[in-house]
Amino acid sequence: MRILDRYILRQIWQIFFLCLLTFAMLFVIVDIFSNLDVILKQHIAVKVFVRYYLSYMPYIFTQIAPFACLLATLYTFARLNHDNELIAMRASGMSIFQVTKTVVIFGALVSGFVFLVSDKVMPAAMYRNTAIREQLEAGKKLRTKDEVIRNLSIYGLHNRLFFINKFYPGKGFMEGITILEHDEKQNLTSKIQANQGKYENGKWKFYQSITYVFDEEGMMTQEPKVMEEEEMPIPETPKQFLEQKQSTDFMSLHQIRDYISKMAPSGAVTVIRNLQVDLYHRLFSPLTSLLIILLGIPLSMKIGKRAAGLSSLGLALILGFLYYVLNAISVALGKAGIFDPLLAGSLSHICALVTSFFLVARLP
Repeated sequence: MRILDRYILRQIWQIFFLCLLTFAMLFVIVDIFSNLDVILKQHIAVKVFVRYYLSYMPYIFTQIAPFACLLATLYTFARLNHDNELIAMRASGMSIFQVTKTVVIFGALVSGFVFLVSDKVMPAAMYRNTAIREQLEAGKKLRTKDEVIRNLSIYGLHNRLFFINKFYPGKGFMEGITILEHDEKQNLTSKIQANQGKYENGKWKFYQSITYVFDEEGMMTQEPKVMEEEEMPIPETPKQFLEQKQSTDFMSLHQIRDYISKMAPSGAVTVIRNLQVDLYHRLFSPLTSLLIILLGIPLSMKIGKRAAGLSSLGLALILGFLYYVLNAISVALGKAGIFDPLLAGSLSHICALVTSFFLVARLP
């Protein structure tokens, strides 16, 4: 590694970790004050308090890493610009790529680490964090009989996959039920659809149900069985359904893909589309650290007076904000069915990449 590359790398990683530490502390402090009433009311033990925020750290890291990268990039090149070192580099014949490649490689490494944390560490950590939070808030927010959970999808016992349009846990009542049963090789063996389901006397009763039975090749082996009322051998109680509800926040990319493949035969188009959007969003989100650096580089490298540098800083922060706004809008449009799931998960990243190339091309 060249002396110049080591010089730039030393500056950017030091500022990056300083920003990371500062933002993490601010994140925790803000969260503590926002939940101060629960902390004081529940008399939370220090051990539980530490466990809660340790399990929160992977999520905090994935959220603040892009901002730390942006500020580290801006500070590094602003300092080089202030000391006229950028002018010396360009005057010696160095290209934009030669000046910035160390920072770009650093951003790529951060993005790779964010991907590993978000896929391998964060799902389990978020599950523990949510469990602790729900335990702490148990006395603060009680469920009512009128509560309804929409589009509930869960893995059940005996290799069953449930999709429920509306679930009333307080009443033990379901509407719009689809159950997919699989064998040990994950082949679909039966599909049960029912308009309604009611949990009474420790048993589930389904109303207006249709049952389809399939062989190993996915072909129906008999005529569908239609029942006006049927008692179903489902061991889960309403409380267990509530505890087992699935969220992509607690799943790795492999688990989400597997979940989508299992949901495909159910015909639950909306749920499958939402899962696909979540999959692509999780896949592309780690690139944010790299792309935010690419956006910050051309703006922070503009050579001029201090006012121009401050303008570049403000513009870079605005572009970063617009990046997150565009990302949120594209995900929402994807879940609404307006955008293709792949486009919804990658649109903001494509726009950021094109914008950064455009701004680099305009550098002197």
